[in-house]
Amino acid sequence: MAGMIGRKLGMTQIPTKDGSMTAVTVIEAGPCTVIQGKTVERDGYTAIKLAFGDVEAKKLTKPQLGELRKVLGDRDQYPAQVIREFRVTDTSKFQPGQEIRVTDIFTEGEKIDITGISKGKGFQGVTKRWGFSGGPKTHGSKFHNRPGSIGQHTDPGRVYKGKKLAGHDGLKRITVKNLEILRIIPDKNVILVKGAIPGPEGSVVCVTKSRERSQ
Repeated sequence: MAGMIGRKLGMTQIPTKDGSMTAVTVIEAGPCTVIQGKTVERDGYTAIKLAFGDVEAKKLTKPQLGELRKVLGDRDQYPAQVIREFRVTDTSKFQPGQEIRVTDIFTEGEKIDITGISKGKGFQGVTKRWGFSGGPKTHGSKFHNRPGSIGQHTDPGRVYKGKKLAGHDGLKRITVKNLEILRIIPDKNVILVKGAIPGPEGSVVCVTKSRERSQ
């Protein structure tokens, strides 16, 4: 299996073998519940659908409630806060209703990729959004954080698409690759990952096995 759904709890630091401190991100990875298996014959590809996070049944839509009842039966709460699909090579190893915990997928020292939504920055100028240097900051200057000339001559007489300008910043899907799992706390389904990951505290992330070798 490639990965599972988790939640960013925050950052802290832990000591390493040489006595120095290393910054780590604390992630609650699972437990996730298998909702459905995808097959080549029926869907054209192989994958499993995982659910994470409890939600009251009355807050679910009728299609969601019907799908979950077929697998988990009648409940007051269902693990349906976040539902994602993960590609697998063989779906026969996973049954609907099966609970997957962090130790079923990951081990300490393993390299992983983490995908999340970055923090929203709102409307920002070109200096913060794109790193423009701006104009002189001295007395008399009327060109501080402006983007500068954005137009063309008579031909083509328009602003090219994709021009870097002021606008909404953040809230983008970002994947950080080849992060190392320094520690796993099985009873709490928590992993400590070296370094930072995208998103604020409490945001949902997808943790998958790394597809690239570390350099």
